[in-house]
Amino acid sequence: MNIQFRESSEAASPLTAKAAIADCDIHPARATRTELYPYLAKRWQHHLEIYGVHAYQGMMEGPPYPKAQPNASRRDAYPPEGGPQGSSLSFMQKQHLDPNNVQLGVLNPLNTGQGIRNHELSAALCSAINDWQIDKWTSKDKRLRASIVVGNEDGLSAAAEIRERAGDKNFVQVLLLSRNVEPLGQRRYWPIYQAAEEAGLPVGVHAFGFGGNPITPSGWPSYYIEEMVGHSQCQQSALASLVLEGVFERFPKLKMVMIEAGFGWAPSLAWRLDKVWQRLRSEVPHVKRPPSEYIREQVWWTTQPMEDPERREDLFDVIKWIGWDRLLFATDYPHWDYDEPSRVLPPGVSETNREAFYRDNARKLYGIN
Repeated sequence: MNIQFRESSEAASPLTAKAAIADCDIHPARATRTELYPYLAKRWQHHLEIYGVHAYQGMMEGPPYPKAQPNASRRDAYPPEGGPQGSSLSFMQKQHLDPNNVQLGVLNPLNTGQGIRNHELSAALCSAINDWQIDKWTSKDKRLRASIVVGNEDGLSAAAEIRERAGDKNFVQVLLLSRNVEPLGQRRYWPIYQAAEEAGLPVGVHAFGFGGNPITPSGWPSYYIEEMVGHSQCQQSALASLVLEGVFERFPKLKMVMIEAGFGWAPSLAWRLDKVWQRLRSEVPHVKRPPSEYIREQVWWTTQPMEDPERREDLFDVIKWIGWDRLLFATDYPHWDYDEPSRVLPPGVSETNREAFYRDNARKLYGIN
């Protein structure tokens, strides 16, 4: 089943993007607390009612700021039939997919079973989320494709979930989070990368997640703004770990997508990694090439939150280093920091680069014609 990208003359307003676009970060939500129950065995339904879940964060460690529904979502995104923002397909179609001519929408569910201490429960919830994505979303709107959610702290069960979903056209990538029990390059996560490479599926690393540690090296921040800015730092740590632990060398066909943490930091991180690697490369003989080469060849970046420097030339300089072919447009719908498609790119972008940015890069990466 292929998605055909077509131009549309319909527009909800003069600012609405008329050209067909791919949105690589859409967050579907569950309408009710028990919406997953039909996809869970009775054992787990009973478990959730009696015991709830035990995630890695705890009261002694300090809870994270609530980057979750409804606090982090647009106030105008509540469905008319009720429920949290992002929980209604019909309203998502009306408010976002149709007026913005989204011809490919990649679903990245949050608040899933990832990061739960009980690994069996985590695996069950993730599998239920994947079934729910098909049943409620992708089977009802062919523009939408899902991400395989896995219980990332148990690499073997996560790999099994990937292999079970491999070849299912409803799914276009595997979804991990940037904050885990250990840095993402650690060997406990390697079975995930092996299974994804075998399946030919990119691995998306989305900002957020909670492995039991604060977002800073020394404790919990005072303000939500620190939490938000800190997500780019977590992504940098995750990417450095992937490179230096040899994940890209070991899995040369693996493709990674860094989601919702910006991309302006990519050149400086790569430069620093290259500089230090030149001096300390004897410590990591498994890293056979400059880190920047792995990053440029095996990493893609979603655009939201889009960099917004005062001088547009600065933005173009960053993108030139990354490559126009490595950026995937994303809105982060329905969250409050949603990027309006028609207002993201400043003037001065060639039509070829604009089409790659909004549509063609995603189509190529995810193998959709």
